[in-house]
Parts: sequence; C-alpha cells; structure tokens
Amino acid sequence: MSTDADPFRLRRARFADLTPFEVYALCRLRVDVFVVEQECPYPELDGRDTEPATEHLWLESGDEVAATIRVLDDGATRAIGRVATAAGFRGRGLAARLMHEGIALCAGFPVTLGAQAHLQGWYEQFGFRLSGPGYVEDGIPHVPMLREAA
Repeated sequence: MSTDADPFRLRRARFADLTPFEVYALCRLRVDVFVVEQECPYPELDGRDTEPATEHLWLESGDEVAATIRVLDDGATRAIGRVATAAGFRGRGLAARLMHEGIALCAGFPVTLGAQAHLQGWYEQFGFRLSGPGYVEDGIPHVPMLREAA
C-alpha cells in the first residue's frame, strides 16, 4: 500500500501469480536497465523467473514499476538477483528497501549474488562479502558474493 508520505507500494509474487501486465512491466524495466542503459548484448533470460519457488519483489509508483529484485531458492542457499531501478526513480533508496525485503525472505539461509564489480561496496552494506574470483558476464565485470545465514 502506498501513502502520501511513501508513494511506493511493495509487491511480491511468484511467477504463476503475476498478471501478464506485471510480467511485461518487470521485464521491461530489466531490459531498460540491463540492455539499453548498460548495453548488454544479450537479454538476461535464464529461465529461473518461472521456477515455482522464485519470488519477485517490486515497488510500484502508481502503475509504474520503480524497482525490482528476484529471490531464487537454490536448495541449501538462496540467491538475490536482477536488482534494477528505473532511471527516474534512482537515488531514493528503493533498491536498498527491496534488498532488505529479499534478505528477510531468506532468513536462515546463506544468500548468494553475482554483483557488478563496481557495486561490490554497495552490497557489502547488506552483509555480503566477496566469495570468489571475479568474472565477466554479458561483457560486464562481476564478483560472486555471499551473505551468511542470519
């Protein structure tokens, strides 16, 4: 629910519960951020969005998706990824709000993520630590990170 003080409404759903319009809006935001802005040569479809245990979280402002993340169930661990904020909504702490929500969903499990290397410090504020050597994904340097179970 949004209020005048907080115009953003938190949403959470598994893929099967998303409407076609929500799927489109979430994918559109990812394409805008990862493909258009960062000039990734490939759409980042990995098939994991549709897994029954995957949770999609996003913040809406009116009918617009302002920011999104997804939480994957990897068995003994959880993974947070696809963190994206629409250009017009940056600088308001929306991705951080979603990270806190996502981490809460992972209570009792270690959480992994593949961070763009230049954002390593940002993820460290949530308790993530470097967990291996860097790598390049879609032409962008990344680092693996881990947050121990809380």
